Amino acid sequence: MKNFRTLLVIMVVIGVLGALTLALGLVRGSGPGTPAPDFVLAEPGTALPPGTPTATRPGGPAPDTGSPTDPSAGTTTGRPGATRPGTRPPVVDHGPRTGNRVALTFDADMTDAMLFNLRSGKVASYANLKILDLLERDQVPATFFLTGKWVERYPEVTARIAGNPRFELANHTYGHLAFTGDCYGLPRIPTHQMTQDVARTFTLVERYGGRQTRYFRFPGLCHDGPALAALAPLGVTVVDGDVVSGDPFATAWRPIVRAVLDKVRPGSVIVLHVTEANAAMTDEALPHILAGLAARGLTPAPLSVVLGDRPAVS
Repeated sequence: MKNFRTLLVIMVVIGVLGALTLALGLVRGSGPGTPAPDFVLAEPGTALPPGTPTATRPGGPAPDTGSPTDPSAGTTTGRPGATRPGTRPPVVDHGPRTGNRVALTFDADMTDAMLFNLRSGKVASYANLKILDLLERDQVPATFFLTGKWVERYPEVTARIAGNPRFELANHTYGHLAFTGDCYGLPRIPTHQMTQDVARTFTLVERYGGRQTRYFRFPGLCHDGPALAALAPLGVTVVDGDVVSGDPFATAWRPIVRAVLDKVRPGSVIVLHVTEANAAMTDEALPHILAGLAARGLTPAPLSVVLGDRPAVS
């Protein structure tokens, strides 16, 4: 009996000591001496200082778990281009024809065929860094319509774009599939996959912070009623453009410059590409385009500024 009582006392003491240790650990874990986490989550639309370890930057991003369950996930009504989810998205070509601002927009296409070309060594790159160098050096605002597969292939370049306060990020689908039939030979995405395709890309792009928008551009500018209806849950504005440069597969820079400067007007949305191998002359044309805009008294501005975030529906 004596041994039993001794054992019971020892067990009670051990239980009390364990509870005190746990309580002390909880107090310490919530105090000012708590070690900082090794990354921070960036709020959408917020650019972090270079070098900040974050779950939205390459090297420490949250893992991609695929498309969100709710296709409207990520919708932020305060972002440029945001519309009420559930309504047919507006389609715009340009902003008001007043003032002197125009929008330079650059599409970052990426298809499975393009990825194969990279893996096979047929092409060296679909990311034209010379364009970024020029825009950064001259402090020129621009808006980039990114495909999800381009973001996955070039996470460092995406982070570079997101880190520039003069650049905006927009959506150009996940794999640059056609949303209608007969769209420049692009393979067509099934209608039931359209919503999740675009939602997935918003999720990918949002990780990088920066100036996020709810602007969306269809591949080839090809869309119809069912395609627009598929975007209704996402709360977006569809942006086409009134000045199409024709830079994909151009073999000289002068025709690109003429195509832009012959049509540009106040409020114009200029469509260019940052996909080097498919638009190899764009970086050569861009300095001449900028000079021509200046000669006409036109100033590049972010797309949200040109549209006034109250875009005139075409």
